[in-house]
Amino acid sequence: MLRVIHERCAGLDVHKKTVVACALVTKQDGQVHKEVRTFGTTTGEILAMAEWLKGQGVNSVAMESTGVYWIPIYNLLEGSFELLVVNAQHMKAVPGRKTDVSDAEWIAQLHRHGLLKGSFVPPKPQRQLRELVRHRTNVVERRSQSVNELQKVLETGNIKLASVVSEITGVSAMEMVHGLIGGEQGPEVLAELARGRLRDKKPQLAAALTGRLEKHHRFILSQLLADISFCEEQILELDLEIRIQMKDYEEVIQRLDEIPGVNRRIAEVLVAEVGTDTSRFGDAAHVVSWAGMCPGNNQSGNKRRTARVRQGNKSLKRVLVEAAHAAGRKKDSYFSAQYKRLSARRGKKRAKVAVGRSILETAFHMIERKTSYEDLGSDYFDRRNPEKLAKRLAERIVRLGYKVTCEPTGKTAVGYKLNYEPLEEKVA
Repeated sequence: MLRVIHERCAGLDVHKKTVVACALVTKQDGQVHKEVRTFGTTTGEILAMAEWLKGQGVNSVAMESTGVYWIPIYNLLEGSFELLVVNAQHMKAVPGRKTDVSDAEWIAQLHRHGLLKGSFVPPKPQRQLRELVRHRTNVVERRSQSVNELQKVLETGNIKLASVVSEITGVSAMEMVHGLIGGEQGPEVLAELARGRLRDKKPQLAAALTGRLEKHHRFILSQLLADISFCEEQILELDLEIRIQMKDYEEVIQRLDEIPGVNRRIAEVLVAEVGTDTSRFGDAAHVVSWAGMCPGNNQSGNKRRTARVRQGNKSLKRVLVEAAHAAGRKKDSYFSAQYKRLSARRGKKRAKVAVGRSILETAFHMIERKTSYEDLGSDYFDRRNPEKLAKRLAERIVRLGYKVTCEPTGKTAVGYKLNYEPLEEKVA
């Protein structure tokens, strides 16, 4: 018989318009009193459900993490009950008998015996930071979409401006696009708007600006420029608001900014998603698993099959892969050496995930220990096993037709000196 962990608990089956609540209360004689009610999802209905749960003597509530519909319920019940938000995949009931009422009863039964594992729900201030940071990411993506559509419209009108300029949203390119929308200036006149080193390409610009822009093309371009301008204004306002909200974490953000590939925006995402209280995760391995930056387990019959990375935290995973891409291009750094080693054997995509994991682990330990970043160096993997490296290099030289001798010196990075001389050619 299963042990009862929560004697007064409830399970909620959450939907867009309704929420089904099942309360299980253990009486003094050991009997379980069950009652099921259905409520709406408006604020008044949720508050009425809270009063009903209190009247039943419930002190612990479990619910599915259904889309975003659980969030308003969690916000209104927070502080009044012990809340548990559970991944729906972790508590699937027996198939063939699925109803909203049975789902709520199943959640309540599992929660009563302590068989549910709650998802990580950060405190309210951190949730607010998350919403701001994620909204900024959405605005940045909308701007990128408008820029891509801008280049598509220009190509449709046979304007090859993107083939000459490095950035279509640069100052010179934007002035030329505004001139194209006006339609009153020729290609040579528009090419004179180039600034700096771009003026050396005036003949190429004049040829690229010669096209067939129709009236509807100019209208669409004007709309897209307005979208880009509006998104840029929103991004500036969001940057300022996020900086104000994160003023208490400025010291942590500055230290995270020292990590190769991590800029201020990525550091703000790390603070908003992970937080500064590392005790809730326990260790770096758990935060990596929660973020979805490690492969899952797929083992059967003593055989381990290929397993994809878990879904994890999409917002965090996105910026970690972005940081890994930048860190892999930084010269003379540990992350660059790690990326090159892995990309040659496993491919660039897997290498980015692995480097992103290392960045997350580094950030976790920096937050936990309140330390600054110290790079291990691009020769870290060489220094880790110098004998193996010297042997491998010697074997490669021998295959080229040389005689090799190794002498430990302690002066080089790996501590060995290789002496080689050509082998005598065999006489036929």
